[in-house]
Amino acid sequence: MKIVDLSVSIEKEIKDPLPFSIEFENHEEGAKFGSKLAGVGKDAFPDGKALAGERLYVNTHAGTHVDAPWHYWPTSEGKPAKTIDQLPLEWFYGNGVVLDFTHKPPGYALTVEDIKAKLDEIQYSLKPFDIVMIRCDADKKRYQDNYAEIHVGVSAEATIWLVDQGIKVMGTDGWGWDTPLKVQAEDYKNNPRPGVIWAAHFAGKEREYCQIEKLANLEQLPPYGFKVSVFPVKITGASAGWTRAVAIIE
Repeated sequence: MKIVDLSVSIEKEIKDPLPFSIEFENHEEGAKFGSKLAGVGKDAFPDGKALAGERLYVNTHAGTHVDAPWHYWPTSEGKPAKTIDQLPLEWFYGNGVVLDFTHKPPGYALTVEDIKAKLDEIQYSLKPFDIVMIRCDADKKRYQDNYAEIHVGVSAEATIWLVDQGIKVMGTDGWGWDTPLKVQAEDYKNNPRPGVIWAAHFAGKEREYCQIEKLANLEQLPPYGFKVSVFPVKITGASAGWTRAVAIIE
């Protein structure tokens, strides 16, 4: 059995525009905190050292994470949208499918026809609850200043089509599921109209599904024939949860 890490680290070095900070507490600082917490002196700890720790201020959409239907809209399919803690765990472990679109340029929006053609190319028919992942290798550029602007996106129509095939969880190694926000904004400014900004996210109003963003290492996987585990962290009422996404190849 081989396990492939499909996650990026939560770290300051990634060029993610979402707010983030991390403070590292070493063992000596841990002794100070531990003495206050336990009501004892630092001499209670060997060599004045205790437990190291970290303090993070981090958005739930930073790092590799799963978006819940609540992220997209207050309702989904005419019912209150589910938060990340309300979703069936069965959705987050299943057969993985990688669709390689590294030949598409940054900012391209994948169509239904693109998805169908790629499935024909790899000779695979989607099955309900497959976990479909879009590869564009944007994770290889996550330390570049334009990281959030160079991925291939998925159109709203293609997103809805995937859900209609029984797919409940889909993901990308890009910064986001839609085309880069800069591309959407330029399109809207050139021709102002509704349904341009975050169109694929807003597909969640009509179809209940989850998307994984900021996956990694999809080039290490075959197109199919492996399992994927993407269980999200349980945060009550949250729009997303971080996941240590992995692929399991027998």
